[in-house]
Amino acid sequence: MNTGAAYGHWLLVAVNSILLLAFAFSFFRPHTRRDWRTFGAFGAFVVALFVEMYGFPLTIYLFSGWLIRRYPQIDWFSHDSSHLLQTLTGWRGDAHTGPLHLASNLLILGGMILLITAWRVLYKAQRSKTIAVDGPYAMIRHPQYAGFILILSGFLVQWPTLPTLVMFPALTLMYVRLAKREEKESLATWGREYALYAQCTPRFYPHLRKKKNAG
Repeated sequence: MNTGAAYGHWLLVAVNSILLLAFAFSFFRPHTRRDWRTFGAFGAFVVALFVEMYGFPLTIYLFSGWLIRRYPQIDWFSHDSSHLLQTLTGWRGDAHTGPLHLASNLLILGGMILLITAWRVLYKAQRSKTIAVDGPYAMIRHPQYAGFILILSGFLVQWPTLPTLVMFPALTLMYVRLAKREEKESLATWGREYALYAQCTPRFYPHLRKKKNAG
């Protein structure tokens, strides 16, 4: 697993951060101060992630003494070995074909697809001044926030670090609070119509049992 050190690539840090944030920006379109705060928190997570992935492996440095004593045969500063969760669970070989990496890719891709489809529905609803209830909004009330959480979860599975492990629960809690605040605003705007929609549509997780019975 000794593939050589894979850090100090600050251009990769910048390029990957910009690409992912540009993608998220294009389908989230922040307008209000609250939107920008939400997007900024997501951006901080992304930058912290890519800094450790390609720039400076802070987490590995902090735990290097224990890691080297516990696993002396592993070069912890190679790119493959730096997939901490995968290496610590005993996976050997190319980390990019490992089960955890593949699972993380599915989470990230699912989150991106959710952001794209949710934005299209929300954009139409905003233009027609109606409640977004189609597409992913027919299954959950906040697909955009759910999409962000899926993307963050995928990266956390792929490349867990101390900063992102601390930031993830804080970001998740922030999204939950923002979702509840938006619901209050929507209820004040749409009244009974939104109340009925919220009553039969879960906040973040599809109600599979209800969907099955409805069919």
